[in-house]
Amino acid sequence: MAEAYIVDAVRAPVGRKKGGLAGVHPADLGAHVLKALMDRVDVDPAAVEDVVFGNVDSVGPQAGDIARTCWLAAGLPEEVPGVTVDRQCGSSQQAVHFAAQAVLSGTSDLVVAGGVQNMSQIPISYAMLAGEPLGFTEGPFAGSKGWRARYGDREVSQFAGAEQIAADWDISREEMERFAYESHQRALRAIDEGRFEREIVPLEGVTTDEGPRRDTTLEKMAGLKALVEGGRLTAALSSQISDGSAALLIASEQAVRDHGLTPRARIHHISARGEDPIRMLSAPIPATAFALKKTGMTIGDIDAVEINEAFASVVLAWLKETGADPAKVNPNGGAIALGHPLGATGARLMTTLLHELERTGGRYGLQTMCEGGGQANVTVIERL
Repeated sequence: MAEAYIVDAVRAPVGRKKGGLAGVHPADLGAHVLKALMDRVDVDPAAVEDVVFGNVDSVGPQAGDIARTCWLAAGLPEEVPGVTVDRQCGSSQQAVHFAAQAVLSGTSDLVVAGGVQNMSQIPISYAMLAGEPLGFTEGPFAGSKGWRARYGDREVSQFAGAEQIAADWDISREEMERFAYESHQRALRAIDEGRFEREIVPLEGVTTDEGPRRDTTLEKMAGLKALVEGGRLTAALSSQISDGSAALLIASEQAVRDHGLTPRARIHHISARGEDPIRMLSAPIPATAFALKKTGMTIGDIDAVEINEAFASVVLAWLKETGADPAKVNPNGGAIALGHPLGATGARLMTTLLHELERTGGRYGLQTMCEGGGQANVTVIERL
């Protein structure tokens, strides 16, 4: 049976909105990790057969197939192509899936997967506003007769979805605030103990993630205004707007032999599932159940989990349904503390998951994340 291996994985520090990476052109932000990745592995960059990068809101400086632009901006060989993927927040996790599928199918031997996003320059959902000059003023859904026939005029919003999850799973604001506070504490501990140093390639004087707050307290969180009137969620219970990039080298068994590579992990499973696009953010629950059934594994077989903290309610609902050990879930903090550079987060999570398995000696890691349209990817990797 064919195998797909992770040879190496690197990332930029995650910059806060208008922080240290805000002025970096997205092509240069992506080029930074691509150059660092290829510098770390003893492979001729011309041997790479494709570059698959995730990106959301591919307009302005992120337009024009940013995967290709990043590779060229890194000074890497022109004969290597690139393609940009948009599965919303899961874009760069899907990039890893596409790279692995190319290798597993035997059509490619070396593929780079990753993602980039500069949210300081291109605000979230900016692409959805691009149709306004043409008269599309209500986003991508309202003008579709087919969509309206199926879903009516119900609000399509990540905030509404996160609130619905909190209500459906009876998750209190206080419970979410405790979770968010713990996310910051875990992230700060990871930074202080140097857990991210091996995976981060400093850029523009930024050496570590800018998001975690040392001054965060439960009392401060309790004083924040809800995002929607009568709601439970606040800004403190949501992922941070961020800038970042990450990249991984995926290789076949043949490439490992030909180039004398030492794989760090094996991709054990990849899948994606969909659910209610109105509730939108609960898809990691059925997607995880599908992946575990497909692999014959149980949640107890998983040594470390990275699930994107788009909102605290997303992870807490997933924990209630899966019965996963909270200590193994986002052990170094999540997007509430570390940030969520949309198109780069999937690859960032994968990079952190790999390094966490190596740090702890764990065998299996599972990654999942909620995505626009009510979707979720699941990846299971095995440390080697």
